[in-house]
Amino acid sequence: MKALKYIISALFVFSLVWSCSNDDDFGSIDFVETATAPANLTALFDITTDNTGLVTITPNGEGANFFDIAFGDNSTESASLKLGESVEHTYAEGSYEVKLTGYGITGLETEQIVPLMVSFKAPENLEVTITNDEAVSKKVNVIATADYALAYDVYFGEEGNDVPVTANIGEIASYVYQEAGTYTIRVVAKSAAIETIELSQEFDAVAILQPVKSAPVPPVRGENDVISIFSGAYADVPGSDYFPDWGQAGNGSGWAMFELDGDEMLNYTTLSYQGIQIGEAQDLSTMEYLHMDIWTADLPQIRTFLINLGVDPPENVLSDLTVDEWTSLEIPMSAFTDQGVAIDNVHQFKFVSEPYLGGSVFIDNIYFWKEPSGASVLEGSWMMAPEAGAIGVGPGPGDYSWWSSSADDVNTRACFFDDEYVFGKDGSFANVLGAETWVEGWQIPDFEGCNAPVAPHDGTNPATFTNTESTVTVTGLGAYLGIPKVHNAGEDGSPANNTITYNYVLSPDGNTLELTVPGYGGTGGSEEWYFKLVRTDGPVSPPFDDGLLINGDFENGADPWTVGVGPDPAPVVTVGDNSYYSVD
Repeated sequence: MKALKYIISALFVFSLVWSCSNDDDFGSIDFVETATAPANLTALFDITTDNTGLVTITPNGEGANFFDIAFGDNSTESASLKLGESVEHTYAEGSYEVKLTGYGITGLETEQIVPLMVSFKAPENLEVTITNDEAVSKKVNVIATADYALAYDVYFGEEGNDVPVTANIGEIASYVYQEAGTYTIRVVAKSAAIETIELSQEFDAVAILQPVKSAPVPPVRGENDVISIFSGAYADVPGSDYFPDWGQAGNGSGWAMFELDGDEMLNYTTLSYQGIQIGEAQDLSTMEYLHMDIWTADLPQIRTFLINLGVDPPENVLSDLTVDEWTSLEIPMSAFTDQGVAIDNVHQFKFVSEPYLGGSVFIDNIYFWKEPSGASVLEGSWMMAPEAGAIGVGPGPGDYSWWSSSADDVNTRACFFDDEYVFGKDGSFANVLGAETWVEGWQIPDFEGCNAPVAPHDGTNPATFTNTESTVTVTGLGAYLGIPKVHNAGEDGSPANNTITYNYVLSPDGNTLELTVPGYGGTGGSEEWYFKLVRTDGPVSPPFDDGLLINGDFENGADPWTVGVGPDPAPVVTVGDNSYYSVD
């Protein structure tokens, strides 16, 4: 019955989600199909130091909303708790196995046994380890161990806060200080006995003054949809000066390139104002956003200026920053142009700290971008045509007499014929190969057959594509169409500059794509590879600017059966079997 009440609660939450949803994914129950059971169930034990054996149990777990607790002694008692609640239970001296059962919102459950030792002997041999957290500024972690102890309290010594942090013996107790400095940390280890044992130690809590991880990796974008000033993800405007000396040093400001595990970023210290002289002035009138990733330990805000060539210093945009983590800014270009800032010939950035000389920043991924201007005729997912002659090679155009695939190959090389070639609306390209694809001897010596994809031709590296009316070019380490070994200068799987260009013909209905790679044997050669692909997700030709095939305003009708779910599909315009659920 306990599990039943949790399922009923889950259904109640689901009903709220359903009733409040009138936007995207209306009525979707995908989360039910993809839901996972709770994980990493734990329990925090606290104990009174009065020889009673009274233990307070607070369960926790990832994805758990409710818990059942079996205390593990001879009692028939149990407890049912919501997340965040605690229960008290009195134990005799001894070792126990407390069973936690955690329930997720969908009713899925997980069990975990947590050991519990209750001793009426005073703790002995207290050992304490105190460290600064490697990722969070001014965060201190404590681990205490002691014989016979069940839990320990840590008083972190910050003025105005006398509330201890409690942890199970041998586990971590953490605290984030308001300010860096030296603090007296007191640790008290507890068993069920009246007597405790404690240790005090002075410790320096330090502030992390530089990022410990890189900024988020920018998404793949088409080359016409981005103008990059400083980013490892795109081709930057050449010749830019990131540290022009405009007199900032006289204010005590400094600048340097900072490298983190091979990733370079700009570092402006004690920022007053700083700028970037762009290698060549840029017309940004078609761009929609300015993106920047900024990390700071102490600066609350930053002002950004875009300076047009020959125009007086313009207005700026003020942005809030989050201390001790990366802030990803997406500033609409309208934030500048609405103030009268010209952006048709921008040649400089200027950054000003707020407050002035108020802190230091690390900046990465400075680029302008826009949404893709329209769908490519190739946009979507493609596979090799499941028919004889889908692949061929020969001495000249249209002559594939050297070798071509047979009808039997569709079955014997099924791991190849189910590979997908995906052209994204954003200009991205992906080889989606699944667990197996066709592998040859140039990839694994003396092997030919179905096997796990072999790097770099395994689809794991980012790639892009561009196309004209007759050619398509894929760019990215290991990216390819057809088979991986063929490129514009040979068939060894090592395309120059990781770029391959194919000639293509698209059928009138947009569902068949025929590719050729001419002259693969070398410049001026007449040899040709041929690949025939078929669309797997329906045509997108002609391309629509907004990527939609239906335009207009729609709403659910007032009649019954406008929303429903059931075991059988509905024929077009008629009502199907919606007996599982319907709006009435």
